Amino acid sequence: MKDEQPQFAEVSVEQAKLLGSAQRVKIIKALVDTAKTSKQVADELGESPGSIHYHIQKLYDGGLIDLVETRTVGGIVEKYYKSKAKWFNTRGAHLIDPVLADEYDAASSTKINLRVQLSPEQREEMLAEFRSLLEKWVTVSTTSKTADSEEYAVGIKVVSAESPKEKA
Repeated sequence: MKDEQPQFAEVSVEQAKLLGSAQRVKIIKALVDTAKTSKQVADELGESPGSIHYHIQKLYDGGLIDLVETRTVGGIVEKYYKSKAKWFNTRGAHLIDPVLADEYDAASSTKINLRVQLSPEQREEMLAEFRSLLEKWVTVSTTSKTADSEEYAVGIKVVSAESPKEKA
């Protein structure tokens, strides 16, 4: 069940909060290219079907995934879900990112900031590289099953920095 969905979708702050869980990000990744049932996602991620069903229901109720097909097989109803997009952008750049909020109670934190001067084409190239890097680490997170792993919130925010105006 492959079909094209948009690469990006705008989401509300409430919807973005639903993505504040590594487990839900893994589920979205599993549902990007192919529609699957909760059981199929659970098997792919090596997680319990009940837990995955719970998170899929939250993502569905929050409007981040679609129910694309329902089949009855041997008296059992199979529901196939697919992600609405690969990447989700929070509406309103001025809002605090609920996943990466500075007030987040964290055991450890690393913040890296810098300024660069780029053409629009260079900016797009840089964003594509960042998306690729993040996708790599979501894949690592999905396939890695270590007992000592911790959940991290990772984000890249690219903001145009206007030159300070001359004071009158």
